[in-house]
Amino acid sequence: MSLTRPRIKDERREGYLFRVRAVTGFALILLAMLVLATRFFWLQVVEHDEYASRSTQNRVRLRALPPPRGLIYDRNGVLLADNVPAFRLDVVPERVKDMPAMLARLGTIVPLSKEDLKDFRRSLKSHRAFQSVPLKMRLNEDEIDRFAVNRWRFPGVDVVPYLSRHYPQGALFAHVIGHVGRINAEELRHLDADRYDGTTHIGKTGIEKYYESVLHGEPGYEVVEVNADQRVQRVLQTHPPVPGKNLYLSLDARLQKAAYDAFQGQAGAAVVLDPRNGQVLAMVSVPSFDPNLFVGGISSSDYRQLLEDPEKPLIDRAINGGYQPGSTLKPYIGLGGLELGLRTPSDTVLSTGVFYIPGQERGYRDDQRYGAGRVDLEQAIEQSVNTYFYKLALDMGIDKLSRWMAGFGFGKPTGIDLPGESSGVLPTRAWKRAFRHQPWYLGETVIAGIGQGYWVVTPLQLAHALSTLADGGIPRPPHLLLATQDGVDGPRHQAAQPAAGKRIPYDAADWQTVLDGMLAVVYGKKGTARGLGDGFPYLIAGKTGTAERYSRTTKAYQDRSNLKALARRHRAWFEAFTPAKDPRVAVVVEVDRGAWGGSVAAPIARKILNAWLNDQASPPPAGSTPPENLP
Repeated sequence: MSLTRPRIKDERREGYLFRVRAVTGFALILLAMLVLATRFFWLQVVEHDEYASRSTQNRVRLRALPPPRGLIYDRNGVLLADNVPAFRLDVVPERVKDMPAMLARLGTIVPLSKEDLKDFRRSLKSHRAFQSVPLKMRLNEDEIDRFAVNRWRFPGVDVVPYLSRHYPQGALFAHVIGHVGRINAEELRHLDADRYDGTTHIGKTGIEKYYESVLHGEPGYEVVEVNADQRVQRVLQTHPPVPGKNLYLSLDARLQKAAYDAFQGQAGAAVVLDPRNGQVLAMVSVPSFDPNLFVGGISSSDYRQLLEDPEKPLIDRAINGGYQPGSTLKPYIGLGGLELGLRTPSDTVLSTGVFYIPGQERGYRDDQRYGAGRVDLEQAIEQSVNTYFYKLALDMGIDKLSRWMAGFGFGKPTGIDLPGESSGVLPTRAWKRAFRHQPWYLGETVIAGIGQGYWVVTPLQLAHALSTLADGGIPRPPHLLLATQDGVDGPRHQAAQPAAGKRIPYDAADWQTVLDGMLAVVYGKKGTARGLGDGFPYLIAGKTGTAERYSRTTKAYQDRSNLKALARRHRAWFEAFTPAKDPRVAVVVEVDRGAWGGSVAAPIARKILNAWLNDQASPPPAGSTPPENLP
């Protein structure tokens, strides 16, 4: 049996150990507090500005304020393009963890079309993660209410108010005013990112596109305080945007409507100019379309319907429709014959019904089966005698003919303030070599003398040429903008008018011969538009044109009683200006399918002239604000 020896307590040693441990612990605590104080000093004093800035960035955000787009008015203050309040769904990509899942859930609350999703995915690629991306435009009240109830389920998605473009005149001005649409990725690459921050739409066609820089304005911004969910709590500062400038155009809404209605659904175009200054008073293309369909994004079915429409409503026939002008060119070519010394007013040509180039067997038919007999220039214009102009063109030669006609602006854009204007075709040897890789033949010169063959003009080009002819040979570029305005009640500034071109010199006596021929078209016993001027207080000088859309396949003359067949084959034209001695208005009408210019296009022109006449004495429409000091 062993006995355990009891331990003797060393109080002195234990006291020493306690003191060591206590001092060490205190030192560690003191060191930790010193480190903490040093860190606090570093963060609160040395790095104060940096972390204060970061804190402010987490709490305060800049929110872009897109500028209101400028409004567009006609010359009398009738509103053509407006801004209306609307709401849209916006998404901030960086706050959405699973985008496909979120879109699927959101689609059960607010219907999302294929076009909405397609545009959204396209926009995602061109926006930064922290920028709002529009998902659905023009929410209705029911959609807004249903989303508001479910808002908590969709972080990063919100309803945003904005101004949406609206065209109160609908299809009436669709081609000339144009429309806005969603900014696509290609456009975004070429835009000033700062100036278009927060902007979702841009001018796509017409005036909206041509004057985009004037209509857009300058963006502003708000300094807002947000919570942890990034929802706005209050606005700290506001720097308002600068609205785009309002535009006043030379167009007259009443005249535009009269011109559009005069077609009664027939496909075609009409242009009305003031020869004294080149102002466009009306310009219509029929059929048209509702531009409001494009503002929020047109549906596939609506767009397909417009594309597949055989009448092609999306084509602006006035500036993009390329057509053979037919006999409307005869006054210009006739005047050229006089000025170039190839004819005198009293020279005559025998029209027997068929014209032959010396040494050739092919005949070129006149409009009248047995011809018009012996006619001078005035009679040839009155009756639209092809033989006179066949012979004149042959004597001129294509080189002289094309040089003379180039002076009236054929073969090049008029320079109107609209995008995408066609240049047409002025037939020349050089043009044929470049595009057809063939030499020029005499027969092509002959038919060029009556506006057939390779000729291509737009209604606007012909109206410009007519105005030049009517205004003493001074080419005044057609234009639409009259004035700009700063804000709704701001001052209006008259726009600079394009300078007139070099005058085409022609003798007054020669011009009088051509003018007498154009008057005889309307008032002569054999005029192709006789009776058109009945009851009109001013003398109307005009010229009909009937261009073949495709050639006859037989040698037989057409049956003039079969108007439907003729309408399929012919394009009908009429050009006119009035008063004849001091022209104030020039009109060109083109009808895609018309038996004769005198029976189809001329009555439309008369209705337009009637509306113009009524406009001269009528006050502006009720509710409009006439612009100040506009010509």
